[in-house]
Amino acid sequence: MAAKIRKGDKVVVLSGRDKGRTGEVFEVRPTDGTALVRGINMVRRHQKQTQNQEGGIISKEAPIDLSNIAYVGKDGKPTRVGFKIQADGKKVRIAKSSGAEIDG
Repeated sequence: MAAKIRKGDKVVVLSGRDKGRTGEVFEVRPTDGTALVRGINMVRRHQKQTQNQEGGIISKEAPIDLSNIAYVGKDGKPTRVGFKIQADGKKVRIAKSSGAEIDG
């Protein structure tokens, strides 16, 4: 299935602890059906000291399921993502609510 949410997209969380918060996707894991969103779903982990990283308790983003996030359109509201084949045969993502083409 084609990727409806991609790296660099601005998304809003639909359910869970961070419901209503927005952030930017910086990693998508298609095999797991999850994504990492900057500043969302933060967890604290005990990190062992390594040669290039200090040890201690660190905060980092945990994966969030793709079904729990939605693309934020140009109007600032969450929208579903669809696909459209252009006349030249190129497949592009579109916002379902407005029909606008999504850049990227």
